[in-house]
Amino acid sequence: MKKYDVVIFGGGTAGCACAWNCGKLGLKTLLIEKESYLGGTITGSLVIPVMKSGENQINTDFYNELVKKMNYAGGQVTYQNNSGWFNPFILKNVLFKLLLEQHVDINLNQDLSVYNETIHTNNNWVIKSNILSVYIESKYVVDATGDLYFCKKNNCEFLEQKQELPPPSLRFIMDGIDLEKFGNWLQKIDSNRDVTTVEKIYGCTHLSTAYTWDTDKHWALAPYFEAAINNNDLKPTDCNYFQVFTVAGLDGALAFNCPRILDKENPLKAGKESIYRLAKFCKKYFPGFENSKILKIAEKLGIRASCRIKGKYIYTIEDLRSGKKFKNPAVISNYPVDIHSSKKNNSTLEITGEYQLPIESLMVDNYDNLFVAGRGLSSDEFAQGALRVQASCFSMGEAVAKYIKSSIHD
Repeated sequence: MKKYDVVIFGGGTAGCACAWNCGKLGLKTLLIEKESYLGGTITGSLVIPVMKSGENQINTDFYNELVKKMNYAGGQVTYQNNSGWFNPFILKNVLFKLLLEQHVDINLNQDLSVYNETIHTNNNWVIKSNILSVYIESKYVVDATGDLYFCKKNNCEFLEQKQELPPPSLRFIMDGIDLEKFGNWLQKIDSNRDVTTVEKIYGCTHLSTAYTWDTDKHWALAPYFEAAINNNDLKPTDCNYFQVFTVAGLDGALAFNCPRILDKENPLKAGKESIYRLAKFCKKYFPGFENSKILKIAEKLGIRASCRIKGKYIYTIEDLRSGKKFKNPAVISNYPVDIHSSKKNNSTLEITGEYQLPIESLMVDNYDNLFVAGRGLSSDEFAQGALRVQASCFSMGEAVAKYIKSSIHD
């Protein structure tokens, strides 16, 4: 039998932050990941950049170290006062190295469904894996899988889903773009610096811009999307959400936060078909894309919300809006309530003040040694729409690690 202080399921943002901190704090730690790489949404789903979530964030030791190591590796820039502009390809290697430096045991390519016969006795979890043919004993378990596979196997209680889940996206990256040409054109057609920004960093052009099909907002790119629909270059559903960001260390590349997929039956097929149309659209309608091509399509969907655990505290939108203070905050953020909808003019983007999430919202109800970190936290659907972002997930994972260390010490 292998014995650990902490076993973490899921090597995404929250899981990596938790594992790194557990290792740094001297806890014997095992991280189990179903993919062949670490990073989750950032690397596998190409969800970049990490969105800035305020000036007073806490539990940022791992994030700060990640920024430093990524910068050294040539895969990070600070853009518009946000240090989270990462290169997802470089990030896979850096994450692995960071965890190994803290002596974290890592099991990749492990299908989480094979871990069975989970027994909870005397504040220990005994977990059997058919593939590994071993028993693993751990004092604490953290479910950072996003879809909460471990909690589901243990019949934990989940919160009711009252609203339709937001649609996923299938992101992609194009390169071969003349970013200076595209950036100059963007600045001429769009004066709204809340939407379109362009900046030179060490001689390289970095930029971002956006458009949605919502008619209650003004978008400078709207005439181009409308023309493409009229010319049968795009389908209306291709235009429901469009956002691009430059990529650190990839001159001439843009990461696309789209398409937002409405087809529930075959989302990957629908997403790839939409990507091909969007790539042709950009080449035809946007200056600077004349020699562009698709570099990479995400390996998996970008999921914004799924199930949510019932924790020792259920965090609400009223807690968030009021800025309620807690004795043991895990997260401090001001990221807006951002809930995507499959319907036109129905998405939510509510700017809020600073708010705190308590550690109790990451503790599974009826257990003292089972935690959740990431989008499956214990909150209502509206609060989850603000807390699901990567910056908060990093903090959640770190907060759980520090709480476990304090509990073992006590």
